[in-house]
Amino acid sequence: MSRSRQRVSLQLRPCPDDLSDEEMRAILRAADDLIMFGGRNLLAKVLKGSRAKKVLELGLNDNPVHGFYRALSEEAILARIDRAIVDGWLAIEYDGRLPLLVFTDHGWAIEREARARELFDQLAENARRDPPFEVETLRDRNRSMIWRLLDLIEASRDSDFIPLLLAWGEIDYRKVRQRIRSVIAQLQTVKTAESE
Repeated sequence: MSRSRQRVSLQLRPCPDDLSDEEMRAILRAADDLIMFGGRNLLAKVLKGSRAKKVLELGLNDNPVHGFYRALSEEAILARIDRAIVDGWLAIEYDGRLPLLVFTDHGWAIEREARARELFDQLAENARRDPPFEVETLRDRNRSMIWRLLDLIEASRDSDFIPLLLAWGEIDYRKVRQRIRSVIAQLQTVKTAESE
């Protein structure tokens, strides 16, 4: 006879104040590494800057906002996370009995833009180096974020991206390769126009 497993109960206690844009972006950025993988308590540890065994084992100490709320207690951090949930930026879904974090559509739209810009900055730095380019991590990422990243590259009008895009196009899926070729063509048009 199997035992029924009760869901872990969850009671939100949001802080009374609205979060600043900077706080919201930090919470969403930290949550990105935990979506459907971790919950509120683990997110609070990341934002606190914890060096707990689980944080270190999962590499969450490498998150760019690790320690964002270093000066706050974990209870105060949880209240801010709960505010993000109540305000509709994050949500909770159960996987079996455990409550896990997920993005809402609104929260993901903000995080997608932030992550695309973060990747753009990394690729811009990478594009100014000699090959080989570090593009393997771009494969298997969220497609809408990759489209936004390619939009940013195209809008930059920077032909230094072309060799990197060629390398990326060799390893990614067909639809991404098609979009990469389109961006390369646009950047080559700009490069040709500037050289005339």
